[in-house]
Amino acid sequence: MSDRLTTAGIGSAPTLEGFLPRAIAACSPHQKKAYVPVWHRACGSLGRTPIDKITTLDIAILQREAVKRAAVRASSRNGRYAGEQSVRAMRALFKMAEQDGWVEHRHNPAAQLPLPRRKPTTRRGLTPREVADINAVVAAGSRDPALDCLIIRLHLETACRRSGALGLRLADLDIRWCLVRLREKGQTIRWQPISPTLAAALDRHARGRGAVRGRDALLRRLDHTPVSPRHYDALWNRIRSLLPWAAEHGVSAHWLRHTTITWVERRFGYATARAYAGHTDTASAPTATFIRARLPEVAEALSALTGEPHPLLEPSTTRPMKHLLNCTLDMGAAA
Repeated sequence: MSDRLTTAGIGSAPTLEGFLPRAIAACSPHQKKAYVPVWHRACGSLGRTPIDKITTLDIAILQREAVKRAAVRASSRNGRYAGEQSVRAMRALFKMAEQDGWVEHRHNPAAQLPLPRRKPTTRRGLTPREVADINAVVAAGSRDPALDCLIIRLHLETACRRSGALGLRLADLDIRWCLVRLREKGQTIRWQPISPTLAAALDRHARGRGAVRGRDALLRRLDHTPVSPRHYDALWNRIRSLLPWAAEHGVSAHWLRHTTITWVERRFGYATARAYAGHTDTASAPTATFIRARLPEVAEALSALTGEPHPLLEPSTTRPMKHLLNCTLDMGAAA
């Protein structure tokens, strides 16, 4: 049992609203965005309750309220994700309370509430015709078609998440090797191959709109300010307003990610698709360690996707393994 629980006494635990500033200070940027709104809503009904007096039933009620409050969209799951997010947020909060010594693990109320089982995603890869329709709408109906077409091309080539695109800086663009450095969820950082055409377009766009220092944003509006999440929302709202099928299915930038990764997996296999998507090596099968794709293999898939050569492509990638086996025997004989 922790020192605080044994010396201060269980009754001296702070209230939820009293503990919240300390929890927020310990959050990562991703946690702040995802969890802090849930915590503030919890304070509306439980703010003056000592944190060690909050029960599993209290958290279940918060979950149910989140489900009822969830926005209704074409792609919604009847508030299922909102309910899951509320449980995850409270689990994170009470994990911090455990670490701070206010709650024992066996009395953690959030840990005793099961997470709702996730349903398969309704997202899918878009057809070539659907991608063409999106491109046509963006090119014809945008106030800044140069920027918006660049955003669509970036997502189709890299299969990056929205956060990865918004986080790009001038220093993250490697013109020589045609790479961009993506920072995405889970605080992952990776280099992703892009075509020479996109690399040149990104550099021209950024410098033409005022990016001069390494930390300056890569994607910029006409007034030279960085692109924000609000710009993405407006872009996809406009696309959905002009394409009824996109509105019906709730199509967003993440659908472009599904489109590219599906295309890569069908032609280059699971390992290359996994590396292309930037998924971490957390697969349960030990074989995943051995089939991990390298950056040149990702570049090869990109080259097939764009029809452009890439500087990372190795001349040996198209040669059979037989020459490597023969080379090994030759080396053994020479030794």
